[in-house]
Amino acid sequence: MTARRVHLDYIVPARSPRWPGVLVLALSLAVAGGLAQSYRQAQLELARVETAAGLIAPERRPLRAAPKERLDEQTKSAEAVVRELTVPWGGLMRSLEQAAMREVAILQLQPDAQLRVLKLTAEARSQDAMFRYLRRLAAAENLGEAHLVSHQVQRDDPQRPIQFSVQATLR
Repeated sequence: MTARRVHLDYIVPARSPRWPGVLVLALSLAVAGGLAQSYRQAQLELARVETAAGLIAPERRPLRAAPKERLDEQTKSAEAVVRELTVPWGGLMRSLEQAAMREVAILQLQPDAQLRVLKLTAEARSQDAMFRYLRRLAAAENLGEAHLVSHQVQRDDPQRPIQFSVQATLR
């Protein structure tokens, strides 16, 4: 077996020009950009068509109408809230402050906006003070038709105050 002779060529062969590869790269980038733009336009058009179809689509289920009783109940509830919010608190407090007396202490104040009535529970040192307070309430500008609903002498208290309830209409 004889060794074959190896021929080594140390001279580099001439390279082919680069511009065709660069041209192909530029062309493919331009085509890819155009395709991306077309894809974006198609997506926008599809979204527009789906939106339009969603607005007039016959397969949409109609909303079920709420029962009339439920609507009436909600309406009454809303009206009650509006009445509560429209209680003339400023005028009411002003009237109570004008009628205030040293001998009478207000224990409970309960306005009923629906009936336009004020229920008041108070405590007076004497029967005369109770009646004077009742007259002052009746004369107040935002209250009318104030009348005594009930009264009771507090026997367990050594000063024996009179606890009474008054009802007046709100003007």
